[in-house]
Amino acid sequence: MAKVISTLFISADGVAEIDPDWHFPYFDENMGRAVGEDYDTADVLLIGRETYDSFAGAWPGREAAGGDDAPFARQLGDVRKVVVSRQRLEFSWRNSELIKGDLLDAVTSLKADAGIRGILIPGSISVVQQLLAAGLVDELRLLVHPVAARKGRRLFDDGDAPYHLKVTATEAFPTGVIRVIYSPAKAPAKVGYDEVKDQVPSGN
Repeated sequence: MAKVISTLFISADGVAEIDPDWHFPYFDENMGRAVGEDYDTADVLLIGRETYDSFAGAWPGREAAGGDDAPFARQLGDVRKVVVSRQRLEFSWRNSELIKGDLLDAVTSLKADAGIRGILIPGSISVVQQLLAAGLVDELRLLVHPVAARKGRRLFDDGDAPYHLKVTATEAFPTGVIRVIYSPAKAPAKVGYDEVKDQVPSGN
């Protein structure tokens, strides 16, 4: 079964709506490597309308320009791109298609497709939120920037129940960015103060 992986740049206070002013100063070769590793897992990119418009408005031109980022631009062009949108779209970027039917049903079908190795969701906050709530995200890969953005859309919005996560890998970059890879986890057993009070510092 294909893995669904979300990859996000995020601030220390949980903002996943990127502001170039606080994102690009921290982008270095380590982050570039991490991003490349994420994209190398994917046969399919699953992206929301806003993310698609941003990508399609930039990467085809960068591929055509033939600069240093052209190989990555070509990789993005070649991969299958499934776009989540309530409106019909006319696609100018190759290998792009509109999701068919309900999002959760479509992702469940993609996960079950034996020909698909991995499904990557770059950005696309609302898509990630819906799939997290449905239990369809297998990995959450966050590049946590050492900045409190203080404004912008957060990944974890208000809800009735917490998401419990297990850390599967961490890496600290010289810029202060921390890469954290989470997978879903069961809620721990309920514990109150009486069960942990023996761990409280004993004092001097």
